Amino acid sequence: MPDKLRVGVIGVGFGATVHIPAFQSEGLEVVAVCTRREERAKEAAAKFKIPHVYTDYRKMLEQKDIDVVSVVTPHALHREHAEATLAAGKHVICEKAFALNVDEARSMWHTAQKSKKTAMIAHEFRWSPQRQFVKELLGQGYIGKLRLVQANLLNGQRRATPPRAMPETDLGLRGGMLWGLGSHYIDGMRHWFGDITRVQATMRAMAPDRASPDGSTKQVKADDTFLLVLEFANGGIGVLTASQAAPFGPGASIEVFGDQGSLYTPQGVPGMNPPSNGKVFGARIGDAERRELPMPQKFVPFEDPRDDRLLPFRLQVREFVKGVREGTSPAPNFEDGYRCQQVLDAAVKSATTGHAVSIGRE
Repeated sequence: MPDKLRVGVIGVGFGATVHIPAFQSEGLEVVAVCTRREERAKEAAAKFKIPHVYTDYRKMLEQKDIDVVSVVTPHALHREHAEATLAAGKHVICEKAFALNVDEARSMWHTAQKSKKTAMIAHEFRWSPQRQFVKELLGQGYIGKLRLVQANLLNGQRRATPPRAMPETDLGLRGGMLWGLGSHYIDGMRHWFGDITRVQATMRAMAPDRASPDGSTKQVKADDTFLLVLEFANGGIGVLTASQAAPFGPGASIEVFGDQGSLYTPQGVPGMNPPSNGKVFGARIGDAERRELPMPQKFVPFEDPRDDRLLPFRLQVREFVKGVREGTSPAPNFEDGYRCQQVLDAAVKSATTGHAVSIGRE
């Protein structure tokens, strides 16, 4: 394999904000960029000095010197783009949410297995300092046996102008907040506590009016608010409450309670993503109160002030490169994407039927 992996990127929204800067900072060579709007592709290519521009991803996949493709497109296109990438003999890193449904996710997972290529899903928040630290503390038995984990993601517009409609908002309950951000938190809970076996959900569009590009207002059915009650195979319970229709909401936080103690980590104030300088607070039975736990420097190996998501994503890129060199697909891989998708699909079914839904393990 080449000394420097060569990357093609499909999508220049989040792709230009995080993926391309991260690849270049980690020593990978971004040699091509693709998006349907040629002017946007050329703009990204000029900004990052990328030599090749495409508006058809199939043409980009024919470029022989591309080793890795980064799929940063709306999730309704992930299966098409990821499977075509693997069929072209290239490694792939695919943005979340993984897919539209479990059938797509299963197909992507099995295609990746058969390809023998490295395939990861971009749940980069596994590498956020506070989430890595919590994972280590849980492994050390800090809280003992899990009783309850609760995550709150509460935010909302602070101006009279309706939020803009995203492409995914036309996908109904498969294109809203649960897919866009809830998938990150579900993956995080799975990473900490293992398989989720049962889901009870409520999903709503509390503020359906969205601004269209032409300045008009449209109504969407995609959820902006959801409540999940999760049961883990280890016996613990999870509660995930989220809303983008909660004006002046406090942002995001996660609390974990066990039979020997608790942990608390703010995730974003007033945002929803874990900051690169995040904190962890904890207490064990016998302590007077929670206190801030010193963050180990190993979880903050460098600073990247450009965007809080760059630190964790760059760390994931390092793991991805290691996987390519070793011939493996490190977690979170396409199987993890499938497991998360099972929870998303179960949530939609529960919200639609009003009943809890059990999840089997394939």
